[in-house]
Amino acid sequence: MADWWQLSVGTLKGVGPAKSRQLSKLNIFTVGDVINMVPVSDKYQDRRNFKKIEQLQDSCLELFSATVVSSSDLRTKNRLTLSKLLVQDDTGQAEIVWFNQKYRARQYKVGMKVVIAGKVKRQYNMIQIHNAQVDSVNNDGPKFYGCIVPVYPATESISQDFLRNLVKQALDGCTVISETIPVEIINKFVLISRKEALINLHFPQDWDMLNKARQRLVFEELFFLQCLLLITKKKHQACNMGIKHAIDGRLMQSALGQLPYQLTADQLIALQEIKLDMESKMSMQRLLQGDVGSGKTVVAGLALIKTVENGFQGAIMAPTEILAEQHYHTLSRLFACLGIRFALLTGGLAKTARSELLKSIACGSVDIIIGTHAILQQDVVFKNLGLVVTDEQHRFGVRQRALFQNKGISPDVLVMTATPIPRTMTLTVYGDLDVSQIKSLPPGRKPVRTLKYSTSRRKDIYDGVLRQLAQGRQAFVVCPLVEDSELIRAESATTMYSLLTENYLMGVPCGLLHGKLSQQQKDKVMRDFCDGTIKVLISTTVIEVGINVPNATIMIIEGADRFGLAQLHQLRGRVGRGEHESYCVLITDSDNEDTRQRLDYLAKYNDGFILAEKDLLIRGPGQLFGTRQHGLPDLRIADIIKDTAILIKARQAAKDILNDPQQIKQVLPGIALHFGNNYAAILNS
Repeated sequence: MADWWQLSVGTLKGVGPAKSRQLSKLNIFTVGDVINMVPVSDKYQDRRNFKKIEQLQDSCLELFSATVVSSSDLRTKNRLTLSKLLVQDDTGQAEIVWFNQKYRARQYKVGMKVVIAGKVKRQYNMIQIHNAQVDSVNNDGPKFYGCIVPVYPATESISQDFLRNLVKQALDGCTVISETIPVEIINKFVLISRKEALINLHFPQDWDMLNKARQRLVFEELFFLQCLLLITKKKHQACNMGIKHAIDGRLMQSALGQLPYQLTADQLIALQEIKLDMESKMSMQRLLQGDVGSGKTVVAGLALIKTVENGFQGAIMAPTEILAEQHYHTLSRLFACLGIRFALLTGGLAKTARSELLKSIACGSVDIIIGTHAILQQDVVFKNLGLVVTDEQHRFGVRQRALFQNKGISPDVLVMTATPIPRTMTLTVYGDLDVSQIKSLPPGRKPVRTLKYSTSRRKDIYDGVLRQLAQGRQAFVVCPLVEDSELIRAESATTMYSLLTENYLMGVPCGLLHGKLSQQQKDKVMRDFCDGTIKVLISTTVIEVGINVPNATIMIIEGADRFGLAQLHQLRGRVGRGEHESYCVLITDSDNEDTRQRLDYLAKYNDGFILAEKDLLIRGPGQLFGTRQHGLPDLRIADIIKDTAILIKARQAAKDILNDPQQIKQVLPGIALHFGNNYAAILNS
């Protein structure tokens, strides 16, 4: 079998040098690539039942056969090219229309018998099908009829029937299709054989067998992905024997006992998971995710105290100076009575002060260091680093996080994010990390009321802001652009600053903040806002993360249609941090359906984890977190949005099989088959 699969695609009948070049554009080079080609999941054609033209239903996907009457190409007023094919049967006529595919209709000669599949649109007393799939019927009769047929991703130069013939040849010539998944897994999860699955993926007996085929192949792909992630994790643990912290002593007990509030159930669970990792001899690699305001910082602070109690130093790296300063003030005040020595290391530190601080870090006279990227510089040397915490981990690259970790000898690693990650993404993108979640908010936190208005209500909106200011509150105004652009129709912070200070908010102390300001200018504006000197901060998304101003009770988002769902939720999280009721106002004139759905979700849900799932549905997994930066292989057939249930089963199966060290080598060929020899070689090294 292996030899047949590895043969060049040119071995198959009808594939010469020209077709080989065309197939290479579809990443098809071998017979195995042909067999592994995945049809478009929602475009299979049921060619068992044809309709007459008069029976075609408006807005429905339909299948019918007809004869070509004429073809033409037209130019519209807005310079679009319309390629039209007129067809008929004994009940009527229909028009097939392609946009900007010049001469597409002329491929079909008058009198030719064709089969058409597509969505029907009845207009102008004519039945139209836009961008339909049209196949010619040979004189010998159609080859793929009376059955369910696949539709493949294709190019203009390669027809669907050509690909179907190619797959049929490849499968017919493959005498043996070996199993890849251990037999006990196949039996436990009631999966059909790999041979049955591949045959029915391409040429299903019926819809039920197609569903079983897809489930088997999705399970297989996700099973080997989870094996890859879990073996990677095991190898990391084996190569990184970490620090074995002792169980809690007096310092930890004192820290917990003097907290001014009770930890939530989620915080307690997350803290316990972190402590158990730290008490293990393996180096901790844990992701702590929680919604904005859920209390991740205090959990991380307690973990840092645990490492100090064991004689080590701890460090937190934050993406901005403002956030680093807030962590420093929060933690040093919270644990002031414990005698722990905190220090703040940022790029703005004076040269002499920095030099003295570096000496203190190197000799171990500082216990917990909180800093920005400045903490990564080569001259920052720790005496005995036991725990590193990266806050807002998505703001740092893989290399930066590695540099931070390498400041110690196998320190425990905790990465935090306030951008909730859907479970499906967590099991894939972060499948090699242990995950803790804090979903519940601390008692007393009120949900932020979210409202949506058009620009015609702008005066009313800012009158509402003035009422909040009169009560002593503060406000954010966020814009999508720094300055006006000829290319993008959207509100800019600079123009909005002028509009507000000269009109709606005249006489109100306002501040302007955006990425083009120097770091010193940004810091001054933020400090003035934090201490209440500035009442309204007009900004771009530089305030998306890490700004804690409990007195701010209203967030105005101008041009809300220009922001993603996760980003809008992060911006909303800047308010609602104090005891007063808070509001988020979305301003947009967009009537786009996706925009409406996105903003409706935000108005309906305050739970970031629910919104993350909705965002995944809207945007898809490829855009949400940039999975390529994590070095993950591509998935051919699995869809982590639709296949969550299978993903969870596949992960459990991978865990079960990898509990036996003898089984690890058995899954390496499957990993190589799905993701390439490089991955298997790395794991086998």
